[in-house]
Amino acid sequence: MLNYIIRRLFLLPITLFFIILVNFTIINLAPGDSTTITEISQEGLASREEERSVAFGTDDRYLQFREHYGLTLPVLINLWPFTSQDSVNTTLWQLTHRKESSEDLEEMFFKEYDRLRITFGDKSKFIMPQLLTVIENSTQDDNIRWMATRFFVRGGTRQAHLGPRLTEEQKKYNRKIARDNNFLNAFIMRRTESYEDIDANAKKLREWYEKNKSFYSFEPNFGTKLLQLFETRFFRYMRRVLTLDFGTLRNDSTKTVINEVTKRFKYSLTLAIIPLLITFFFSQFFGFIMAYRQNRWQDLSLNVVFLVLYAIPVFVVAPFLIENVALNRYFPFTDVPIPISGFTSPESIYSQMNTKERLFDVIQHIFLPLVAIMYGSLAATARLSRTAVLEVLRQDYVRTARAKGVSQPNILFKHVGRNAAITIVTSIAGSLGIVLGGSLIVETLFEINGFGKFFYDAVINRDYNVIMFSALAGSFLTLLGYLMADIAYTLLDPRVTLE
Repeated sequence: MLNYIIRRLFLLPITLFFIILVNFTIINLAPGDSTTITEISQEGLASREEERSVAFGTDDRYLQFREHYGLTLPVLINLWPFTSQDSVNTTLWQLTHRKESSEDLEEMFFKEYDRLRITFGDKSKFIMPQLLTVIENSTQDDNIRWMATRFFVRGGTRQAHLGPRLTEEQKKYNRKIARDNNFLNAFIMRRTESYEDIDANAKKLREWYEKNKSFYSFEPNFGTKLLQLFETRFFRYMRRVLTLDFGTLRNDSTKTVINEVTKRFKYSLTLAIIPLLITFFFSQFFGFIMAYRQNRWQDLSLNVVFLVLYAIPVFVVAPFLIENVALNRYFPFTDVPIPISGFTSPESIYSQMNTKERLFDVIQHIFLPLVAIMYGSLAATARLSRTAVLEVLRQDYVRTARAKGVSQPNILFKHVGRNAAITIVTSIAGSLGIVLGGSLIVETLFEINGFGKFFYDAVINRDYNVIMFSALAGSFLTLLGYLMADIAYTLLDPRVTLE
């Protein structure tokens, strides 16, 4: 078993890598980016609005935001350093004339033009020599030379190191790029018209370029270009993940994803683990009853009940529980009102309770949410347990045990129960991944600040850091659940070996 566990643990990071790769690619190739603003109307309809920001170096805030999320880089592989001069010339012509080619009679659609402009702006720092060649070409169209100047400025613009604890080296770097950015931005404050001014600007840009090309690596050698193949969004993200840095929230850079997840851990853990354990034991119990009393009234009635429960969606059951079970009502045989929101009582009341009172307070608040989360899975798993128990009851070793005079309780618990539990363990093993997912509908209706609502907001707001962490953490827990299930097999059935 030890060798098997070591092999599985060795394969775990490899599997997680490919899971991250697939999720990261899908998220980043989806239309739009994290600068998209999503608004929810009163009717519950979602609409997206793109921030209108230019792709050039004049909008520092926009560029800082995109640099922070790595949105200025290709997704998986960076071929921009190998861009040819002809390709640069063609793109500049398209951006200047707003057409795909000289044969086109109509201009590009605005979104298509905007996408080309932003992509070329992101690419500009890798094609600085080609841009400078266009700027210095006196035979080139003035409008194209002006466009090349703007993208040259965009490529030369750098973002400063931010934070309260900067090193002296970082401060020195910030001072230099501040001077360089101011120098470059002066070239796009106003458009020059005369040939003399354009040529004079080209000369000044050449002088600045020669002075700074080694510092900013404007002319990398072939080996450096090969390394730049991996200067992408994905590898930048993986470097952070390997140091357990999962980033910050999109709307508040002072809050890290890990801290926000930690705050919600107790809620999601409670609403995930407890239903799993209760579902396992109750499904076994009802499965035994239905299987042992097959085709009798107990089996038929429980089957009908579970089919009905399985068919009712949670967004119907949860409001029903709130309005018809909890609202203005009390727990049976007590004068304790049934809570309809929150994980605990208000902090002013909860903080005054002792440990025992807090435990009962939490139980009172999560009773209805647990019912809303659990009923559907219990209905499905109980019918699965019935099938598993019926299959085991027909096995030869069960008939042999009966023939030897083994008592019925011993047969049910020692022989049938352990073997039938293998099927249930398999079905719930992958459910461990929902610890970080929670239940969006239940958490929303019962106003519980768990992961379901947290990750839903992240998807709506395109908060890549939170979305990727949820995918990574959920996948890790799912794989861990399957490993635990494999180990449980050997405990439930001695015939199963992991060697």
